Amino acid sequence: MRTFSSLKEMKPYFNAITNSYEFFENGKLLDIEITFGLTINGNILARDINALDINAYDITAGDIDALSITAGDISSLNIKAWDINAGDIEATEISFHAVCFAYKNIVCKSIKGRRANSRYFALDGEVIIKEEK
Repeated sequence: MRTFSSLKEMKPYFNAITNSYEFFENGKLLDIEITFGLTINGNILARDINALDINAYDITAGDIDALSITAGDISSLNIKAWDINAGDIEATEISFHAVCFAYKNIVCKSIKGRRANSRYFALDGEVIIKEEK
């Protein structure tokens, strides 16, 4: 796992053409840990992400574990966060503390709040729970 404590440390992974932080080494996606509140006007591509707060346009990762996530679109296998706010969310499993919402759609196999009165919803779209085959 590669750990970053500042945006300056992440700069070598920035691709100006795609406006993305692309965490690749030797042709493979990296697992990353972000130890600071990250706010960028761009995208993030990594294998797994552990972070405090992430605020980005689009996030694509295998697993995301963060305190809070704000993004345009999130595509991930598993998401575990305190709160999630996104345009679209597509994941296998979503676990959140209190609130998870998307402006458009949430598509997943499971979504669970960890607080008794937690809520999830899609403001202008729908929540689609895909059945296991």
